Amino acid sequence: MEIFTTMCLLTLYYGFFCLCKLVLQKRDQSCYMLAYECYKAKEDMKVNSDSCAKIVMQNKNLGLEELRFLLKTIVNSGIGEETSCPRNIIECRNSTIEDELHEMDGIIFDTLDKLFARSTSISPSQIDILVVNVSMFSPAPSLTSRIINRYKMREDIKTFNLSGMGCSESLIAIDVVQNLFKSYKNANAIVVSTESIAPNWYCGKEKSMMLTNCLFRSGGCSMLFTNNRDLKHRAMLKLKHLVRTHIGSSNEAYDCCIQAEDESGYQGFRLTKYLTKAAALAFTMNLQILVPKMLPLREILRYLLASLLHNLSNKSQNLEADGGDGVKLNIKTGIEHFCIHPGGRAIIDGIGKSLGLSDYDVEPSRMALYRFGNTSAAGFWYALGYMEAKQRLKKGNRILMSGFGAGFKCNNIVWEVLKDLEDANVWKDCIDSYPPETLVNPFMEKYGWLNDEYLSFLRLDFSQIFA
Repeated sequence: MEIFTTMCLLTLYYGFFCLCKLVLQKRDQSCYMLAYECYKAKEDMKVNSDSCAKIVMQNKNLGLEELRFLLKTIVNSGIGEETSCPRNIIECRNSTIEDELHEMDGIIFDTLDKLFARSTSISPSQIDILVVNVSMFSPAPSLTSRIINRYKMREDIKTFNLSGMGCSESLIAIDVVQNLFKSYKNANAIVVSTESIAPNWYCGKEKSMMLTNCLFRSGGCSMLFTNNRDLKHRAMLKLKHLVRTHIGSSNEAYDCCIQAEDESGYQGFRLTKYLTKAAALAFTMNLQILVPKMLPLREILRYLLASLLHNLSNKSQNLEADGGDGVKLNIKTGIEHFCIHPGGRAIIDGIGKSLGLSDYDVEPSRMALYRFGNTSAAGFWYALGYMEAKQRLKKGNRILMSGFGAGFKCNNIVWEVLKDLEDANVWKDCIDSYPPETLVNPFMEKYGWLNDEYLSFLRLDFSQIFA
């Protein structure tokens, strides 16, 4: 009997020990964001409607039909008058390797200098993990090597260069950091997220490849993370959930957003009509995994019960399914703020409608798109900065970040706000003027004459008209 009691006690103690170890291990694997810095270009890099027109008209491959298409696209893009482009594009010339490296260095070093200046207790030599994501540019030595050389980081730093993953690559980089934190205790990590615009300007006339010229602009962000609980009191955000969905096994999804050459040999980025279907499919599959994690049990039970009653009611009346206009989940029971990737007005409006969001909810993403354009994977952080500058983020709030990327993939992150945030950051010079009274682009007012029918009978050298 004594032996049996002893064995039971030992088993109980061992189980308690394993439970404590598991709890402590999970605590050490938390991912905290300490700071972030977004890039703001210099005044001489800004492009408004007039400069956009001059740049576009330099492409002598474009005819009247293509110009009208661009006019419609620019007017409906949701982009304002203060976005920025690399200098070689503004000067209408092909990029050199010096242009491409200068663009990357300008964004990366500017944001990192400010990040280290803000986080004075953490120096470059204390960084254990460095992840850089740039989809369309991969030089040798790598961009992580350029950072290590500039800031004289340690020789045992773990570095990762991510490319080819599109506008949601920033969230993938954070997933890399989160998983590395499971193996390294009290580690500090930096994620640098930007995109190379200088060498990727499309000079052809295929409409599906001209869209990127209208949407993408210069931007970037550097972020500092840690799993050191001693630094939790300094943290802004805590990562709660991260779900990644990849539907690249579908040929249509794989091809809907792809780098390619047109019939004339001009390289660019092709966006097909299947893009919206791929985004809807990937987003739905992602939410099926994420929703049970981020919504309270009462909302899930309410939805299941309401759906059951709704279906029974339809059956009793011999009605067919209503195509999704019936019972819906209330996402706002688990999320207070929404950070939709500002990739375009259609993306923001589409996700906003599918989640039942108000204009107030999607305002940060719309304003980020209007002020800075589509800055690819860095776009999330301009929208987050807008929320912070407007003093919306309070302790205990939860933020949903949603983005899509080539491949095709959808990634979602849920953050918890750890303290009231009110830094105006990259918005400090203009936040009081946002949102503007109207988001209408003045391009139509200035260049609406392109739609005049009489021009169809003329052959015009538009590059000379706008010179």
